[in-house]
Amino acid sequence: MDLWTYEREQWNSGVQTICGVDEAGAGPLAGPVYAAAVILPRELDIPGLNDSKKLTEKKREALFDIITAQAVAYSIARVEATEIDEMDILNARMLAMQRAIDGLTVKPDLALIDGNRDHGSIHVVTTPHVTIVGGDGKSASIAAASILAKVSRDRYVSTELDALYPQYQFAKHKGYGTKLHYEMLDQYGPCPAHRVTFLKKWEARRP
Repeated sequence: MDLWTYEREQWNSGVQTICGVDEAGAGPLAGPVYAAAVILPRELDIPGLNDSKKLTEKKREALFDIITAQAVAYSIARVEATEIDEMDILNARMLAMQRAIDGLTVKPDLALIDGNRDHGSIHVVTTPHVTIVGGDGKSASIAAASILAKVSRDRYVSTELDALYPQYQFAKHKGYGTKLHYEMLDQYGPCPAHRVTFLKKWEARRP
């Protein structure tokens, strides 16, 4: 599939600068949700570029370095677990994406956003935008953003959070609700990195 189709449509309609936006880490029980915004040079060929979920960790890491080296501009932002608990994950995702766009050193005319949501009850994406369902596998700009967001979050959780709270073995499960993670929760209870609102089912079945 040609990953530049959506961008080309916008360029042909007169839009100049386009950024792709995606987030990572909406589902885990712990850690922040991350988002990235990326402006790529037009028609840049990045071999192997794809939705981050379809790539191995090694491939994502390699592409992260290529994207950050060649992008016109990129920005990575996050919303902390405490903030997620204060609003909800949908609002947190929208806030993370807008924070990423706002962090770009080049102002985009349009954002291409993965998914079909552009607002929560509090936070909305205010930059002019188009939502694309499955965009991380259809648009080069969104695919690049998906890789930056995913790699950044995985690095943070498996290094910094893992060092802060080694008993939870965050490097192994990245904060997701795996069997190991639930076993560690049973043993130690939640830590400040956990999203309290995501632990209701776990709390309900505790003796």
